[in-house]
Amino acid sequence: MFETLSHTALQEYWWGIMSLLGGVLVFLLFVQGGQTLIYTLGKTETERTILVNSLGRKWEFTFTTLVTFGGAFFASFPLFYATSFGGAYWIWISILLCFIIQAIAYEYRSKPNNIFGSGTYENFLFINGACGTFMLGVVVATFFTGSKFSIDFNHISGGTDVAITRWETNSHGLESLLNVHNLALGLAVFFLARILAILYFMNNVAEDNILMRARKYLIFNAIPFLIFFLFFMVWLFLIKGFALDPVSGEISLEPYKYFHNLIGMPFIAVIFLTGVGLVLFGIIKSVRKVSANGIWFAGPGTVVVVFSLFAIAGFNNTAYYPSSFDLQSSLTIYNSSSSHYTLTAMSYVSLLVPVVFAYIFIAWKSINKKRIDAGEVNSESHVY
Repeated sequence: MFETLSHTALQEYWWGIMSLLGGVLVFLLFVQGGQTLIYTLGKTETERTILVNSLGRKWEFTFTTLVTFGGAFFASFPLFYATSFGGAYWIWISILLCFIIQAIAYEYRSKPNNIFGSGTYENFLFINGACGTFMLGVVVATFFTGSKFSIDFNHISGGTDVAITRWETNSHGLESLLNVHNLALGLAVFFLARILAILYFMNNVAEDNILMRARKYLIFNAIPFLIFFLFFMVWLFLIKGFALDPVSGEISLEPYKYFHNLIGMPFIAVIFLTGVGLVLFGIIKSVRKVSANGIWFAGPGTVVVVFSLFAIAGFNNTAYYPSSFDLQSSLTIYNSSSSHYTLTAMSYVSLLVPVVFAYIFIAWKSINKKRIDAGEVNSESHVY
């Protein structure tokens, strides 16, 4: 089946898969967002334990999706992996460390004879929630702002020891933190994760004091999210984008490229606007009255909005990982992908993706049969 598809079709198929995984990952960052709200919404030890255990039953979903996303990117677009992970390694190492301390925190927070105290591990959770979400947003923003790297495409298949990719700054990724537009998307993702977390708590927690605080802090987080998101999107639609000439393969700057991509792909435009509408509806519905199902509007809305951003970054002859040092070193889904054989083999594996999503849905439904409260936490044999 897949072997009859052209290499181009397989490349576009896999960029679609990566876009979907990226959207699911950002939705699942509600776990990280919730970790930054433990002391904001939980004023007693019992309330904080309720919040940690509510998130603790879902944190592995996020971690697994992050690993799947990274592994799929490596297999489908290895030149991006070599360029970004090999060059911008300081920011990737920072993200990795954030997720390592998260796993440690959930494992040891309530262990007997914990010499550091639960507060230490709650601080670990906060660091993971704040820095992890923010830096992932910054990395995604570089898909539009560009990074300073160069690539010698002549050496890719030459069997030489000469480095193929080269990062052209000594800060190795940290320079992305100096770009205001990268910071804007990073902060938008951070506040979005907190919004999704609050909506999740409204769905999963049965403590009235927590829920009343959640409604108030939903407003406090929605306002900065809208400011940073709108700032980034308006800028994105007005700038020159990195366009690929499909005939010559040359990269050039095109005015309003990303806006042209959106209106040039009507399906993407429709789901983007639908996703934005769903996120806003979930927020407004829950602000007006504490609602248990706001997450089921804002969550899918988040997935399709992020999917749309990845789509306009990579489809329609666009460089999804542009080089601001050397335009012709920019990566597209066509010059950075695996071979036809590899993509074909992986495509058969991708047929298991719906099975994975079904497993997540069934596991989620099973875990969420009963909303968590103080009584359940106090009687539970395993507490995070």
